[in-house]
Amino acid sequence: MLTDPITLAGRTASARVIFGPHETNLAAGRSLSRRHVDYYARRARGGAGVVVTEVASVHPADHPYERAPLAEECGAGWSEVVTACRPHGTLVLAGLGHTGLQGSSAWTRSPLHAPSRVADPATRELPAEMSVADIDAVVDGFRRATAIAVAADVDGVELDAGPGALLRQFLSGLTNLRTDRYGTERPLLLRRVIDAVRGELGPGRVLALRLSCDENAPWAGITPELAAGYAAGLAPRLDLLTVVRGGLFTPGAYRPDAHTEPGFNEDTCRRIRVAVDGAVPVVLQGSIVDAGHAQRALDDGVCDAVEMTRAQIADPELVATVRDGRAPRPCVLCNQACLVRDFHNPVVGCVGNPEAGHESEIDPPAGRSGNVLVVGGGPAGLEAARTFAARGHRVQVRERGDRFGGMLRTAAAGAGRGRLAALADWLEDRCRESGVDLRAGATVTEADLDAAHAAAHTIVLATGSRPRPPGFPVAADAACYTTARGVLDHPPAGPRTILVWDPVGGPVAVAVAEHLAGLGHRVHYATCDPVAGSRLAPTGDLVGANARLGRAGITRYRGVTVRAVDPAGVHLAHPITGRATTVPGALLVDCSAGLPDDKLAGVGRNGVGDCVAPRTVREAIREGYRVAAEL
Repeated sequence: MLTDPITLAGRTASARVIFGPHETNLAAGRSLSRRHVDYYARRARGGAGVVVTEVASVHPADHPYERAPLAEECGAGWSEVVTACRPHGTLVLAGLGHTGLQGSSAWTRSPLHAPSRVADPATRELPAEMSVADIDAVVDGFRRATAIAVAADVDGVELDAGPGALLRQFLSGLTNLRTDRYGTERPLLLRRVIDAVRGELGPGRVLALRLSCDENAPWAGITPELAAGYAAGLAPRLDLLTVVRGGLFTPGAYRPDAHTEPGFNEDTCRRIRVAVDGAVPVVLQGSIVDAGHAQRALDDGVCDAVEMTRAQIADPELVATVRDGRAPRPCVLCNQACLVRDFHNPVVGCVGNPEAGHESEIDPPAGRSGNVLVVGGGPAGLEAARTFAARGHRVQVRERGDRFGGMLRTAAAGAGRGRLAALADWLEDRCRESGVDLRAGATVTEADLDAAHAAAHTIVLATGSRPRPPGFPVAADAACYTTARGVLDHPPAGPRTILVWDPVGGPVAVAVAEHLAGLGHRVHYATCDPVAGSRLAPTGDLVGANARLGRAGITRYRGVTVRAVDPAGVHLAHPITGRATTVPGALLVDCSAGLPDDKLAGVGRNGVGDCVAPRTVREAIREGYRVAAEL
């Protein structure tokens, strides 16, 4: 069973669910912080069997992002994580690695080091080829890092040979073009590192390896067949092996969004498990976010344990919740808050879980109760109601529409977006279980709010948004113009020509265009930006989205504005050159952000979500949570 214990190197983890390593931006300088400790302890308390800490660089010259941990500065932090997690039966493994040519020279101002002079396709930076002395220094770096981890009493370490790791670069024909022993015998460095690490660990601590088993580059990269050979040779030296994919050209394949079907590594994982023939337990990784899916993988012999990292960011109580027979808070696989490696240095988070990454800031309930009226049953309103009820308040929600969930349900259309409805379901269900008085089809007036205020009710306004008037002339014939919400709630009948206008570069317009093309319409897409869906870059879906638009036959117009819409079509123009284009007979779908529906705003009324300003799902849920936690 998923919730059964598993023994590794003589140490027993309380469950077969692993919280894997990932960037958090919680570090203090290059040290693990108190926020790290609370973050990991929350997942341990929720039942995680194994926690692998954020990968720490084993050499000071490897500084891949500003808040990247450095092993030599992590001893105290690892010790605190162990102290916080061990009472819950959770094993703590220190993540160790080096990013090689896929790192950054922005902070060190020194050359990157790599097996060979091969540039990272993402940055185009050409690294220096490592000398034997450089290689020896990396081996010693892993050894010294392990010694620090052992002194901190971790249960073991995990070595990173995944999509962005130097150890994988030495294994791959894409990046290792050397003619010395490290080129003719590509696993040599990894074997040396494993031997050095084992020497420091001894036999009673876990030595785990994260191995990219498919670089998606069969002409020269690591293939599942090649990885099976590597794994079989390394298995006797290991206590745990996690199967991942991705490499130089496809690092995003490691943790894609919901456009990729969960469980994409299952066939490869099964093949690797057969290759190691019981010599080491094998872990399945690959967008496994549903407990039922994870259990089937165990039952089918795909793996011995399952990594469910994003699922536990979304719900740190995942294992405990499954043990109780309840439904965890769903991960929607959007990557909008849990991918944090960009120049803004955002802290790890989750669109559905406002506490993720902020565990150190959570205050206990105040111990008093009152009456709360929430106006609006979208994500902000439902989260506010859920949190108020969890803190002992008597809560009522009034929603003028005929369903709860607001724009979450509207947006749950098209490929990769259906999971948004699951989050709406979870919020509504938790409210009902907590005794919240939910009423749909209920319009709240000023008089109702005055009466509630007189009765000392806390009032939360989550009334959402209203359509923004178009910023260009639209003919009186309304049949040629609609909004994103309008077209999703009422898709046009029969195939017709549609132009999706994206003035904000967000995921909404791309999703709407894909959805309409899937319904058989002739779809065009226009944006004022130089690339379609420019704001998708932080989620890792920018390239994928443009590829999907191309495959769907969607014509893209970039760097343009809408001049006018009339029955003849949508008239576009380049703002600098003035070059004009008309899409004949097209219906324009305006994906502009709405305006706040703030007509009920007033003193003593706490606004959250779109009724304050255009918000994302993450922002709306966070504001709903905050108003309940702070009042």
